Amino acid sequence: MKYCDRTGLRTMVLAGVLACLQIQGGHAGWSAGFVASAIGQEVVATAPQMTVPNFAALVRRYGPAVVNISVTHEVTQMGIQLPPGVAPGNPLAPFLARRVIGNREEVSLGSGFIVSSDGYILTNRHVVGDAASVDVKLTDKREFKGKVIGSDALSDVALVKIDASDLPVVVTGNPDRTEVGDWVMAIGSPYGFANTVTSGIVSAKSRSLPGEAYIPFIQTDVPINPGNSGGPLFDLAGRVIGINSTIYSRTGGYQGLSFAIPIDIALDVKNQLLKSGQVTRGKLGVSLQEVSQSLAHSFGLSRPDGALIVSVEADGPAAQAGLQPGDVVLAVNGREVGDSADLLTMVAKIRPGQTADLTVWRSGTATHMDVTVGQLESSSASTGMAQTPPRLGVTVRPLTPQEQQKLGVDHGLLVQQVTGRAATIGLKVGDVVLSVNGTPVTTIDELAEQLRQAAGNAALLIQRGTTRQYLPIDLSSSNG
Repeated sequence: MKYCDRTGLRTMVLAGVLACLQIQGGHAGWSAGFVASAIGQEVVATAPQMTVPNFAALVRRYGPAVVNISVTHEVTQMGIQLPPGVAPGNPLAPFLARRVIGNREEVSLGSGFIVSSDGYILTNRHVVGDAASVDVKLTDKREFKGKVIGSDALSDVALVKIDASDLPVVVTGNPDRTEVGDWVMAIGSPYGFANTVTSGIVSAKSRSLPGEAYIPFIQTDVPINPGNSGGPLFDLAGRVIGINSTIYSRTGGYQGLSFAIPIDIALDVKNQLLKSGQVTRGKLGVSLQEVSQSLAHSFGLSRPDGALIVSVEADGPAAQAGLQPGDVVLAVNGREVGDSADLLTMVAKIRPGQTADLTVWRSGTATHMDVTVGQLESSSASTGMAQTPPRLGVTVRPLTPQEQQKLGVDHGLLVQQVTGRAATIGLKVGDVVLSVNGTPVTTIDELAEQLRQAAGNAALLIQRGTTRQYLPIDLSSSNG
């Protein structure tokens, strides 16, 4: 083998670096520091440094397909009014006060993006709510009345149509090909500032959020604030990989945790809404628990993967297939299940009536079981468990008859866990939620439905010990 001398080595390295720079057309990812190292006295094997991407071309190409959406809601407000001459500090004030209910109009802002040149627009359900029509503004300042074709509460996706043609459209991508650490870009209307561009990286994938177990969110550190909801999340190729939907925040504003709905889920909702006007998903009819390391040891599993069944709905699909509490589902149709969120997401994608092949771990042995998948109701997440209603961040369960008698109430939901928005407004473990905007709630589904119907703001009547109080909550404050 022949070896070149040091001068020859430097020449070869420099030639290779220059060739690399020429190939990449002046946009090379290699830093000048590497070149300097190559032409010095010694060749230093430094790691390549990547430059920050230039998003300007993406904005020019796809920015016109992003729209601003505004919706006018009639908001019910509740307050306490004291008789004239009675000061708040008066000991009789609590007994003399009366509840006052009034209505006012409120305009909420959000974002969306055009997915077909004839005017179909994807956005979040919580942006448009139950409005029959919305106002849509394009980047060229044209304004249209939009019709809500349909929406899906479980995925928080809505489809809007405007009467226009030859519109600019986005190109959709495959979220599965996006990796943690990839650069991403968002365009939206934070706080009403239309067509604002922000960027960041993918922080995590398949993230499960409280009350949103069926959506494997893409987590990013892209700055997202109220008004960004419904806007697109782009990869560096300019393809939309998600809908910016929510943030996790203790202040109501961006704190580095933003979440997007994968675009493949949103497109499936769109196609189902166009085809049948409704969205259907599969369900097993089970309650699930994560498999911890200690549980994996106790079940004889080599690693803490899979979804542990803790209860089975009577006469549900799982029960009819012979699944039992204590079974661990390891795979669905050959795809490995990492955790309970994986199982819920996989089954939800299966059409009701179809058969799924489950790999189940029982008594130290893996076996295959066929399950005819049932239909998931949009307001249900599981059975036999406390649940977290979407948009609130609180885990609740119905009061038992004994608890009702002890507290002196005939209905209510006991708060068992508090996170995010619920913690921000002062809700505590042990509180009992009695009503939303004056409507009593006796079940988890009723609470979830009242929160979905609330336009922008809601007042929760809670009982804490022997006292009752209203807690106001801004339902848009922790969404993008």
